[in-house]
Amino acid sequence: MTSSAKLLVIEGKHADCPVFVPALRKKGFEAESVLSGNEALKLLSKKNSFNVVIVNAASLRTSGKRICRLLREKAGGVPIVLILASSDDTVKSDADVVLSLPFTAQKLVNRIRQLLPCDGRNSLHAGPLQLDLENRVVVSSGKRARLTPRLVRLLQMLMERRGEVIDRKELFSQVWETDYTDDTRTLDVHISWLREAIEADPKQPKFLKTVRGVGYRLDV
Repeated sequence: MTSSAKLLVIEGKHADCPVFVPALRKKGFEAESVLSGNEALKLLSKKNSFNVVIVNAASLRTSGKRICRLLREKAGGVPIVLILASSDDTVKSDADVVLSLPFTAQKLVNRIRQLLPCDGRNSLHAGPLQLDLENRVVVSSGKRARLTPRLVRLLQMLMERRGEVIDRKELFSQVWETDYTDDTRTLDVHISWLREAIEADPKQPKFLKTVRGVGYRLDV
């Protein structure tokens, strides 16, 4: 997706805090600004067509934790960027990206672009996962990783059949294009690599689940 993506920016107007809406518009984004989390929720309920929501908590003189939680509850999977006053503000939030002032507008733009859907037609989307088949790149809630061709085929199959338990032998035979399915340990290794790419905590996977005795399921 190009920089014409639609952004919803929750931003106050305190003179001692930088605002980013003008800079984002100069970069070609369609940035709509509101002054509070409540205004943002009302707008999202009317037209939930924004690609990214930016919470400038520093300009609102708040931690942004409550706003992010409400956005996550009401706006589902829309990526959230949280801007804090300084790196001293250690806030556990529902935001996908947390930035602490000071930083440049270009850094904000770079982080926003990481949250946008992949460019081109040759891509798959499933919940917070975006797979660029041509460039072999997956973006998961702002986390970006390059995959091997085999991992791309594996993730593509799981995304196309998301929510469905796929038998280990079926996955192995389709991805490795073989009739020999007696030893699928190689599949398990690739699943672990895939979790490293898409999960926030690969040891406690949120998306790629193991169904004991059967296979794997992608929950998004």
